[in-house]
Amino acid sequence: MAEGLMKQLYGQRAYVQSAGVHNDMEVDGFSIAVCNELGIEISRHRSRSFEEMQEWGDDLGQFDLIIALSPASQRQALELTRFFHMDVEYWPIIDPTAIGETREAKLQAYRQARDMIRDRMIARFGPPSEAGQDS
Repeated sequence: MAEGLMKQLYGQRAYVQSAGVHNDMEVDGFSIAVCNELGIEISRHRSRSFEEMQEWGDDLGQFDLIIALSPASQRQALELTRFFHMDVEYWPIIDPTAIGETREAKLQAYRQARDMIRDRMIARFGPPSEAGQDS
């Protein structure tokens, strides 16, 4: 969700790559649904692990900032910064995967997480760019 939101809000202003502790081969259906509500298509998105990024030749030292959305990703990002100079920020966003019994309750939890991420982005990076809104 975060990569899709960032690209929608800020377009080409920054290079964004979703990564995490583990790679997720399939995007969660609830994430797809709540992003679609905002016109963001993430069904083909794939998140890579930090390890995969390094194996595939990504130079992690070229990134300026890592935003961690979970304590586990924050720990891994801080471990990486021992070798690469980059800033790490932790944004405590709820994990919606275990919230809610019904479909509507689950969607509401995912909407809350999506909106928390969006609000943090705007607070951190400023108002969305015109180009970002059209991307």
